Amino acid sequence: MRALKRSFAVAALTLLPALAHAQTVADSPELYPGEKALYEAASKEGMVVSFDTGPTWANWAAQFAAFKKRYPAVEMAYNDLGSAATVIALDKARNRPQADTAYYFAASGVDAVAKDVVAPFKPVNFDKLPDVFREPSGKWFTIHSLTIAFVVNKKLVKDVPQSWADLLKPEYKNSVVYLDPRSTGVGQVMTFGAAYANGGSVDNVTPGIDYLGKLHAAGSVLRVVGTTPYAQFVKGEIPVWISYENDGLKAKYTDGLGDQVAVVIPKDGSVAAPYGISLVKNGPNPNAGKLWLNFIMTDMGQGIFAQGFVRPSVPGVKLPDNVADKLPAAPQVKPLDVQKAAAKKAEIDTGWAKATIK
Repeated sequence: MRALKRSFAVAALTLLPALAHAQTVADSPELYPGEKALYEAASKEGMVVSFDTGPTWANWAAQFAAFKKRYPAVEMAYNDLGSAATVIALDKARNRPQADTAYYFAASGVDAVAKDVVAPFKPVNFDKLPDVFREPSGKWFTIHSLTIAFVVNKKLVKDVPQSWADLLKPEYKNSVVYLDPRSTGVGQVMTFGAAYANGGSVDNVTPGIDYLGKLHAAGSVLRVVGTTPYAQFVKGEIPVWISYENDGLKAKYTDGLGDQVAVVIPKDGSVAAPYGISLVKNGPNPNAGKLWLNFIMTDMGQGIFAQGFVRPSVPGVKLPDNVADKLPAAPQVKPLDVQKAAAKKAEIDTGWAKATIK
């Protein structure tokens, strides 16, 4: 397991406009009833440990900094494990939990509930979420959704691919990077996206697994990775990265790559996946964990996600004007049912290995 990292290291980053409105809880109105009392209890614990919230992913760096500014007596520690690996870590440490909260592709949240490593907690705005975006008792709930896209470095790729079928062409040999479906949420979601594009669905993932086998057989895959390769993409080391649209939009508009980056939702099919979070059962800092979960579900926290080009989960949260036009309508995108997706995880794990590892 990677060492936990302190979030104050990211506070010096140039943050997005939503962060400018953040104030300490002591000198501003409460974001929700009971916020100040919960902060007082969390202050006595002094820390919140947030598993799988890597700072380059989904605008977590800005969330960390806004949280620390509003609640200065509570330090933030985090790691970046991958969704499935996070559940494994929680299970191994069930007798002495290290984490207070755990973030993952929501299907891994279903797995965490089955393993009895998370606790019920209904945060701010919980009741506004659609039923498919939450476990009824609050053992996991969705905080944003993400759509599978091709993130393309146009300096390395002559013709920008528009479909999954395109990636099988000889011109994309040794060009494609994606995350391992066995250990990461994005890898699992990507497999469902490939399935829809090839005549399958969340109920029939075999066409997606078969497609990935063909992608490897065609020589298109440069490598498969276990954690987000965002930094490598920004450095110009990856021609085509199958990931989420927010990664490409962040590289394009926030990290200065501009027209060098193309973000393509494949025309033959894609999926949008809910990402959830949980309070860990018997975590070391339960009040700080609840304070953190409430914060990211407030309108302020949801707005910070939107500034990072991920779509908020709470209905009615207005997308910032400078973001809305960068998230185009895409009728080919299918919403992913995580209960059904969770039931397919073992099939994806074993099927992917057979199809791609020779």
